[in-house]
Amino acid sequence: MIPFFASASEASRVIGWESIIDSFFGQYVVGPLAALLFWPIPGLDIPLVVAWLLGGALFFTFKMGFVNIRLFRHAIDLVRGKYDNQNQVGEVTHFQALTTALSATVGLGNIAGVAIAIGTGGPGATFWMILVGFLGMSSKFTECTLGQKYRKIRKDGRIMGGAMHYLSQGLKDKKLAGLGGFLAGLFCLLCIGGSFGGGNAFQVVQSLDMIKSVVPALQHQPWIYGILMAVMVGLVILGGIKSIARVASYIVPFMCAIYLLACLFILITHISEIPASFALIFQQAFSPDAAFGGFLGVLIIGIKRAVFSNEAGIGSAAIAHSAAKVSDPVEEGVVALLEPFIDTIVVCTMTALVIIITGAYLDPSNADLIANNQGGALTSAAMAGVIPWFPYVLALAVFLFAFSTMISWSYYGERCWVYLFGDGSSMIYKFLFLIFAFLGSVITATNILDFSDLMILGMAFPNILGLIILSSVVKNDLNNYLKKLNF
Repeated sequence: MIPFFASASEASRVIGWESIIDSFFGQYVVGPLAALLFWPIPGLDIPLVVAWLLGGALFFTFKMGFVNIRLFRHAIDLVRGKYDNQNQVGEVTHFQALTTALSATVGLGNIAGVAIAIGTGGPGATFWMILVGFLGMSSKFTECTLGQKYRKIRKDGRIMGGAMHYLSQGLKDKKLAGLGGFLAGLFCLLCIGGSFGGGNAFQVVQSLDMIKSVVPALQHQPWIYGILMAVMVGLVILGGIKSIARVASYIVPFMCAIYLLACLFILITHISEIPASFALIFQQAFSPDAAFGGFLGVLIIGIKRAVFSNEAGIGSAAIAHSAAKVSDPVEEGVVALLEPFIDTIVVCTMTALVIIITGAYLDPSNADLIANNQGGALTSAAMAGVIPWFPYVLALAVFLFAFSTMISWSYYGERCWVYLFGDGSSMIYKFLFLIFAFLGSVITATNILDFSDLMILGMAFPNILGLIILSSVVKNDLNNYLKKLNF
């Protein structure tokens, strides 16, 4: 696993009061949580949550009859609006729900997370990221179908949905009300933590590391960037899901286009090297001599970074998709299965190929970036080797990635906070969220990455258990949906 404390070289760049905050966070928050949530399975030395996520994804893929393949074309038709009608109930369209969820997943996990995976685990980690992305499509289908099925429409027209609702109500219907209530509460606590970490502070620290390379003034005054992000995010999240969906529907396609065009240019100009890169990925995925502890080490890194990137199995996306306008809950589950495909199989793979082809992960000058988990800066260095001026464009794209992810995760965390503490406490959550946006500029990348892993991967424990118990409900709804469409 990744060390739970910042290295000496990383800590040296944090001074004064910033160092005190970072040290406290690493020693009293990250360390204890790591010992609790990442218990290794005896004899295998694999963190329980990693085995849990992979096992759950396999289960849902077989249980739903490889829905990730069978309904892929239908998912595209739904996003295009082919099956839309005016009588559908919801707050946002299929496309807006997809882009809102994608804005929380297509982000620094694709740019920084992939770079961290390859830098620490080698090219072989890419294979496991792709595999988990493929299997995760089935997990995403299952959780987002349930998110729609058990959502609640309030008198004021607002829609309340997500894992906490299908865990509590769905398991109550199964005569497991006590277990459902416990799992829903645990999920909410972990999701709130995940929104503060991976969906917020991680985005700030990784984007800051990238942007500092083109804005040197932030090297010694990083807190300025934290305040800027807090103010900008604060202006958006006060508008609720409709505001978030509207902003995301514009930002996500734009930022994806910028980033993917650059990746495509690099890959096309090095097209002869792509087959050898894929061969290296496959070879090192199963190599006992691979970096970071051999085969098991690469497997663990690949799964962790894939789940951190696409969030399949952790239940977060079900919150956004529960607000979509649908004729049948299964519709939104089908739309949602596109997320891991776009996020991991397409975007993450392209990033990985760029880093492998350019050899940035082997360049001694990038050793400090890898050691300090500065993945965004490593990806920038890889691209700069081919497109010298691109770090300036990438800095803008990274800012947009971070910003869109933060506003979407603020919605996820706020829904969980309200579920636990009521509508009247919403502003307290938003205030805390903005504090963590600032903290992201003064806490080291390693501590932020570890805290984010702990919270986001931890959400899989209650979520997947509930999904397995409710999987027969989803399977039955899927069969009825297919009959209606004569599939």
